[in-house]
Amino acid sequence: MSTPPSTPSPDELKQKLLLETSRIPWHELQTYYARGQVVRVSASLDLLDVAAELTADNKARFERWMADQQVGEVSPDLARTWYERNAELWAVVVAPWVLVQDRSAGDLH
Repeated sequence: MSTPPSTPSPDELKQKLLLETSRIPWHELQTYYARGQVVRVSASLDLLDVAAELTADNKARFERWMADQQVGEVSPDLARTWYERNAELWAVVVAPWVLVQDRSAGDLH
């Protein structure tokens, strides 16, 4: 009989997510955006914290972030702006979602 895998600690989870985080041009995310799988994360939040909470299925925390407009869908206007400048975003995948964050100066939403 095999032992079930242990649940990683929050620090272990964040370390794993850190290894999967990278910068990616917006143009390379168009397919995921078209499928509605891109989640915008405000620059005021820690991208890894958001990814860890999504992995933990923390619905209450996400509802708060969404109500505060710190996490949510990428609006068509923002998508167009990112497309026009081919913004390079920080991204991490928490399947099926791609969490993205624009850390350019002045972008806190």
